[in-house]
Amino acid sequence: MATVTTKDGTEIFYKDWGPKDAQPIMFHHGWPLSSDDWDAQMLFFLQNGFRVVAHDRRGHGRSAQVSDGHDMDHYAADAFAVVEALDLRRAVHIGHSTGGGEVARYVARHGEPSGRAAKAVLVSAVPPLMLKTDANPEGLPMDVFDGFRQGTAGNRAQTFLDVAAGPFYGFNREGATVHPGVVQNWWRQGMMGSAKAHYDGIRAFSETDQTEDLKAITIPTLVMHGDDDQIVPIADAALKSIKLLRNGTLKVYAGYPHGMLTTHADVINPDLLAFIKA
Repeated sequence: MATVTTKDGTEIFYKDWGPKDAQPIMFHHGWPLSSDDWDAQMLFFLQNGFRVVAHDRRGHGRSAQVSDGHDMDHYAADAFAVVEALDLRRAVHIGHSTGGGEVARYVARHGEPSGRAAKAVLVSAVPPLMLKTDANPEGLPMDVFDGFRQGTAGNRAQTFLDVAAGPFYGFNREGATVHPGVVQNWWRQGMMGSAKAHYDGIRAFSETDQTEDLKAITIPTLVMHGDDDQIVPIADAALKSIKLLRNGTLKVYAGYPHGMLTTHADVINPDLLAFIKA
């Protein structure tokens, strides 16, 4: 397997497909998944002439199941380790959900300072802050995330099945067409990873305030969100992020769920391509 070893000795698995002289697109997956969640996008952009790269976050997928470092700072630094090892330049960084938080911190702390990032895309992403606080009254209460922690610690396998079969893809909505293979693939990816990484990652995606990350980003950034997202509600995510970005564009998808990259790849992929080529 292709891996990069980070400064703290963690092995990060990655995929690197396509011509090495083509513009790279790097994909950052959500919790608790892996780079496999980007199959529909990686094949599409490979066929459109791009170099496509995706990695498994530490503790997820095929990366090392280390005990520590399950926070946005390490996530971003790990992504930069992959970028430097592959010498990616003019890269477009696309992040979904927790991966959107990873992209925001990566671009702010590493991508722009190094001059390696060209554009960014935040899809159904967690920034600026998911948790409800006095300063963020539209956020979700701690009870929601405590429920995720309880499920992850108590019966991770069933919790992951319930999330995938229900709100993640909107399969719990009346009239929805449920795709069992999609549910099973989500479950497969989740169960490949470490329970410790998944447990700690809940705090990372829910309690990390990324307001300053968004303010620091100057490269063109596309924010994409479905207005029926039951995992990361749009009002406390995309609608706030777009106000903080200096060079942002917002696209809202009526009725689309959190997992719209899979359920509506036929719409999302061309929109991503148009933004990258613009």
